Amino acid sequence: MDGFTISWIGALVGLAIAIVLILKKLNPVYALFLGAIVGALIGGANLEQTINVLVSGTQSVMGTVIRVLAAGVLAGVMMESGAAETIAQAIVKKFGGGKAILALALATMIITAVGVFIPVAVLIVAPIALSVGNKMGISKLALLLALSGGGKAGNIISPNPNTIAAARGFGLDLSDVMIAGFVPALFGLVVTVIVASLLKRKGVMVSDAEAVQDTEIDTSKYPPLKKAIVAPLVAVILLMINPIGSIAGIDALSSFKVDAMYILPIAGVVGMLAMGQGKHILKYTASGLNKMTATVLILIGAGGIAGLISASDLSTQVVSLIEASGISGTFLAPISGILMAAATASTSTGVILATGSFGQAILDMGTAPMAAAVMVHTGATVIDSLPQGNYFHVTASSMNMSIKQRMGLIPYEAIVGGTMTIVATLMYGFLL
Repeated sequence: MDGFTISWIGALVGLAIAIVLILKKLNPVYALFLGAIVGALIGGANLEQTINVLVSGTQSVMGTVIRVLAAGVLAGVMMESGAAETIAQAIVKKFGGGKAILALALATMIITAVGVFIPVAVLIVAPIALSVGNKMGISKLALLLALSGGGKAGNIISPNPNTIAAARGFGLDLSDVMIAGFVPALFGLVVTVIVASLLKRKGVMVSDAEAVQDTEIDTSKYPPLKKAIVAPLVAVILLMINPIGSIAGIDALSSFKVDAMYILPIAGVVGMLAMGQGKHILKYTASGLNKMTATVLILIGAGGIAGLISASDLSTQVVSLIEASGISGTFLAPISGILMAAATASTSTGVILATGSFGQAILDMGTAPMAAAVMVHTGATVIDSLPQGNYFHVTASSMNMSIKQRMGLIPYEAIVGGTMTIVATLMYGFLL
């Protein structure tokens, strides 16, 4: 911006305004834009410079936006065809009632990992969870923790917008970031199952009226499992060819480098054809695009506020504070992810803000790009389910929970996200 630097005070004020407006139920996109504009003006920018800040910020997220739109094809196919429901039902039936919490957490983890948005994954598995919870005497608190914790674990190894943003933010391949999140995700799953098991008698139980009986679930419209897994299987295979080739030292495979923007739509179309749903290609892709629209708009809004923070000296001030405190600069990555996701109550938006605002400062601390991506990404899962975000309300509704009951789950979700962040920080920040 022609050497002009906005005051860190303006950046903080702008971010605070955006958060307050989101809490006041203003559309998040307008809240983020308005926060960026006011923050830039308070920070010393003139009207023209303020526009340049917004344009520069929104341009920086366009690569992520394009890939998110492409991912809509796979997401639309998985959700509209019933493939996601088939996978969830198969996992729960395989484990049985005795391992209900593990089955529910694993089902949500896998559905999210194959490209379904985490709130949608929770909505898909919630009816099954209510039925199982009623039969096994498991509380709503434990049930929703199983779904949310499993979804968080799956979200950091998925081709979802948050992972795409983490990869793009540090110039990495999506598949590499997905693989790097696998071990933290496993720890997240284990902790979810342990904590949810301890909570299964705590809180409100599922009533008979709330339970969805097996006879109410029409499975006839769902594709068989062997066809339902084709789309995610094709996506995983294509995404993993390059990393596996590099690890194995196979030049033919390691040179295979196709962007997720191509792979995810291809996987969706192949899966659609495998399920005999080719005639619904227009319907499924339109549905996927519609489901991505809200996310894309928020990402653009986040780009605006990220432009404000990037044009300010806030990251410099934060780095100076860390250096003065004597703690390792490695912690800037997870801390930025935690704070930005908490501010916006969104994993995806949090990652966008953290990478766009603190990415260069994190790298300047000596942190490797892959380590930075994984630590920011896992950090963004710690307290991203606050009331100013849609996820909080969607998940509360899925389990018929009141606002107060849903608020009681946040500390336990933070334990899951915090575990994944600690594991990622130890692995990539200090051990590897």
